[in-house]
Amino acid sequence: MTLAIQLEDLRKTFGHTVRALDGVSFGVETGAIFGLLGPNGAGKTTVVRILTTVLAADGGRAEVLGHNVKTEPDVVRTLIGLAGQFAAVDESLTGAENLWMVGRLNHMAKAPLKSRVSSLLEQFGLTDAADRPTKTYSGGMRRRLDVAASLVGHPKVLFLDEPTTGLDPASRADVWAMIEGLAAEGTTVLLTTQYLEEADRLAEQLVVIDHGKVIAEGTPANLKASMGATVLDLGLADEATALRAGEVLSMVTDKPPVVLGKTVEVNVNDGPRIVTEALRILETEGIAPTTLALREPSLDDVFLALTGHRAEMEPDADPQGDQGADGRRRATKRGRS
Repeated sequence: MTLAIQLEDLRKTFGHTVRALDGVSFGVETGAIFGLLGPNGAGKTTVVRILTTVLAADGGRAEVLGHNVKTEPDVVRTLIGLAGQFAAVDESLTGAENLWMVGRLNHMAKAPLKSRVSSLLEQFGLTDAADRPTKTYSGGMRRRLDVAASLVGHPKVLFLDEPTTGLDPASRADVWAMIEGLAAEGTTVLLTTQYLEEADRLAEQLVVIDHGKVIAEGTPANLKASMGATVLDLGLADEATALRAGEVLSMVTDKPPVVLGKTVEVNVNDGPRIVTEALRILETEGIAPTTLALREPSLDDVFLALTGHRAEMEPDADPQGDQGADGRRRATKRGRS
């Protein structure tokens, strides 16, 4: 197995108290799409900033294509592309001018750069808008231009930090197709995302981090399989009844039921049998569900089970970019039975 990215015991502290990374280790195979998940503030963006030489680690080792990001930052920068959480384009320039500027800053010769700009504009569906000021672009168009700019220098490794945040479903699907196309051409992609369905769709391997530590890793299928074969979702009349139901249903499963407001989620291996048993037990306790459903586990279930959080979209109020820039999604602890 050839690794394009390798981290060993990576550590980073801000100030004297905020430990953003506490011994993070993982590897990314060459040509893979790799997903980095975790609650807001877990350390995802800090990992990306260290790997892209924007930020220095306090300890541990990080390599990109065999080059140490701390001792060989100039070499690493020639090998990578980065699209951050916000589209970094100059609104006063046209789409073509933005790409041209990036190429010239990377010391590309004019002839090959002209061809590269034309090719990228076509690849990302921006040819018709090439001569329009970027300030007239939609959010999806700006995002596509931003990713195109990260590819001007033919990077072998691409870092995408929440690439579809704020995009409408259609624009998000376009970006997904683009990422899959890049990987098919051999580009290694490390992706952080606040959308778990995005990670499920794109990533071949996942790492989940929380409080600066790796708490799970594997393929999306393996992580979901660890939850059990089926999830039983029950709706109750109110939160107090849901808490009671969670306590009662702990008798039918090895994994503690999860109570979220007026709903209870139970991970089970024998769904049909458990449904019958669960309803019998609840009836004995005088508890009547308002809704009931059986479904397959999702990455959202994995995320909740691992972190105790449901992630919710909220503006990131933390002015310290490295501590709070892991997405505009605050993970809020909820009740658990």
